Amino acid sequence: MKLKRSLGIVITLGAAIAASSAMAGDNAANRYANAYKQYTGAACPLAADNIEHFVYFSRDRDAIRDHAFLTSDRFVGAQIMYAWRQLEPTEGHYDFSLIQSDVDYLAKHGKRLFIQLQDASFSPEYKPVPDYVVTDDYDGGVTAQYTDGGAVEGWVAKRWNAKVQLRFAALLSALGKQFDGVIEGINLQETAIGVSPDTDSSFTPDKYVAALKTNMRAMKVAFPQSTTMLYANFMPGEWLPWEDKGYLRGIYEFGDKIGVGMGAPDLMYMKKGQLNHALAMMHEGKFTVPLGIAVQDGNYVGETGSANVVANRTNRVPVLHTFAQDFLKVSYMFWVNQDPYFKEDVLPCFSAKGG
Repeated sequence: MKLKRSLGIVITLGAAIAASSAMAGDNAANRYANAYKQYTGAACPLAADNIEHFVYFSRDRDAIRDHAFLTSDRFVGAQIMYAWRQLEPTEGHYDFSLIQSDVDYLAKHGKRLFIQLQDASFSPEYKPVPDYVVTDDYDGGVTAQYTDGGAVEGWVAKRWNAKVQLRFAALLSALGKQFDGVIEGINLQETAIGVSPDTDSSFTPDKYVAALKTNMRAMKVAFPQSTTMLYANFMPGEWLPWEDKGYLRGIYEFGDKIGVGMGAPDLMYMKKGQLNHALAMMHEGKFTVPLGIAVQDGNYVGETGSANVVANRTNRVPVLHTFAQDFLKVSYMFWVNQDPYFKEDVLPCFSAKGG
């Protein structure tokens, strides 16, 4: 959910660029800056729609117990994050008991599970892959994610390492054997990572693109019935619209080709970064696969990762919903269970009166 402005590249603007060219580039970057304004008249309660709405609980799976969404007909189910290391304690030995428990609990309330499979973290203390992967056999298995300021902010599996890919595919295959058609869907984490060839010599943007496609194929093979989705928000090595290497666009086209849905974290309808990347891909493309968008921490007040409570705020839920429905044309929305916004802003908008 973090916006990586540098994404492993340094964009150098030559002093000799003509003013007219600079203006044209600025206009391209701002082409969707005011798109949200046509939706500011939206209000609660939200009218019935064809979107599948889920509540996102991140790794706080216990929070689904006795949660208010269980009694709302507007919410199809819960999206919960499970880390790779939780699901494969030792090599080739899987423990899916947490997932099964959540599937069973939700089913009792007429709800379904959407899995988010975690192989990256935004915590320097947490490596989300099994210990056996973090060895020399897998070239360390993970690599550090860095902020633009050079600080370690988390870890990500070496998705571009062939041996890591094989183990990840084996996990997906095992999950599919037990849960394909049982769960609503499964998504892989965001493509944005704080990694570059300067921080990890085994990494290149081209290798990364190929690796994502490999993982997408493995997920689709493992889950031919349940919805499959990749959160594709930013790609290392390019910055749209100026530095377009075709990486992000190619991932969206590949997903549509093989039947993997495309999604993204952070519905930030006023931020140029998001508007020029994932949101532009969704708006401009014509897809046969489902699209999904997540409203994650801070998005209820227009930020990413914000933990601050804004007491005197405008309820953004109607605009978030209408923007996603009309501008992005999504099939899925994932609303984070963030206090106090979910209880005070989301639930009232999803009242029965709107349905």
